[in-house]
Amino acid sequence: MAALTTDAVLEVLSGVVDPELGDTIVNLGMVGEVRIDAEGAVEVEVALTIAGCPLRAQIERDVTQAVAGLEGVTGVEVQISMMDADQRAKVMERARRAAVERGTDTIDQRTKILAIASGKGGVGKSSVTVNLGVALARRGLKVGILDADIWGFSVPRLLKLSGPVEAEGGKMLPKTMPCGAGSLSVLSMGFLAEEDKAIMWRGLILNRAVQQFVEDARWGALDYLLVDLPPGTGDVAMGLAKVLPRAELLIVTTPQAAASQVAARAADMARRGTLRVAGVIENMADFTCEHGTTYALFGTGGGQRLAAQLSVPLLGSVPLDPSVASGGDAGDPVAAHDGHLGQVFAQLAEVVASTLAPAAGLEGCSAQMLRNLEAALEGSD
Repeated sequence: MAALTTDAVLEVLSGVVDPELGDTIVNLGMVGEVRIDAEGAVEVEVALTIAGCPLRAQIERDVTQAVAGLEGVTGVEVQISMMDADQRAKVMERARRAAVERGTDTIDQRTKILAIASGKGGVGKSSVTVNLGVALARRGLKVGILDADIWGFSVPRLLKLSGPVEAEGGKMLPKTMPCGAGSLSVLSMGFLAEEDKAIMWRGLILNRAVQQFVEDARWGALDYLLVDLPPGTGDVAMGLAKVLPRAELLIVTTPQAAASQVAARAADMARRGTLRVAGVIENMADFTCEHGTTYALFGTGGGQRLAAQLSVPLLGSVPLDPSVASGGDAGDPVAAHDGHLGQVFAQLAEVVASTLAPAAGLEGCSAQMLRNLEAALEGSD
C-alpha cells in the first residue's frame, strides 16, 4: 500500500478547479493545512473568497471526492474558512495572471461545461452527447454542443445540420435550432470541411482548432455547453484543461469490463489535467427484443464498476436499441420523441440538471470580483 502523505493529498487537490476563477484551488492558494491521522482520516482546510458563496457545496464535494479516491483514506473532512482582504487580493491576482496565460473564452461564467469523453471509439459517445443535449433543451434550456472530435466529427449528421458557418464581428456564429421549449447551438469542423475528406492535423493545430471554437465564437448565454471529445487520451482531450479549465467530464462506457477499464484511462487523463470527473454514463446496456426477452449482449455492470472505481455517480444507463442508430442516421435523435428511449434520455437529463446545475447568482462572488479587478486595471492603463 502506498503511503498516504500530505504531498499525495495536495497532488489530487491540484485536480480541483474553482469553477469561477478557472484555476486549481492549489494554484490559487485556497488550500491551507492538511492533517492526516494514523487511521487514514484526512482533514483539509479550504479558504473561500467570500462568505455565502453558492459554489461552496460544489468545492466541498469536489475536495471530498478527490481525496477519498486516494488509497488508504478512511474519511475526509473539509474545514471551510473565509479569506481576509489581503488573502483575497492575492488570490485575485493569481487568477488574473492565470487568465492572461490561458487566454479568454466567450463562454458565460454561468454556463455549465460538460465534456463527454470515452476511453475508445465505438461506445456511442457522440450519440449520447447529442441525445443528452436534445433532452436538456426539451426541458427549456439553452444548450450548446461543441463537436471537438476534429477528425471524426459526426454531430452535424446526427442533427441533420450542414455548413457553412456565418460570422459576425469576427466571431463564428453557432448554428442554432429550436428544440422543444429550448434551443441547440452547434459548432463542428463538419461545417468547415467536407464530410468525406480526411483532416490530417496533429498536436498544436488540433488544440488551436478547439481553442478557436471557444474563443472565436459567439455562443451567447447558454445553460449548458456539451463538448464532444475525441475518444481516448489524445491531443485534444489533454489540451481541454488549458482551453476550458472549468469543464467537467462525463465518461461514457459500455457494460463490459474491458471497455470500462479503458474508460478509466480517460478519467485518469482528466484528473492529471486538473479536470473534474463528474459522472459516468453507461451506453449499450441490456437489449430487449420485441418478445420482451432481455439480453446482456455486452455484459453487465461496467458502468457501475467504473463509477465506483472513480468515486463518482452513475448518472444513467442507456439500453442497446437500434432506434438510436437509425435516428442518428436520419438526423432525428430519439431524445426528441416521447417513446421509451426518449424517456430514458429525459431521465438522464433530469439527473444531470439536478446534480450538475448551471451556476446562478454569481455577481457577488469570485468571478465578479475578478472582473472588477480586471476593469480597474484596464482603467488605470
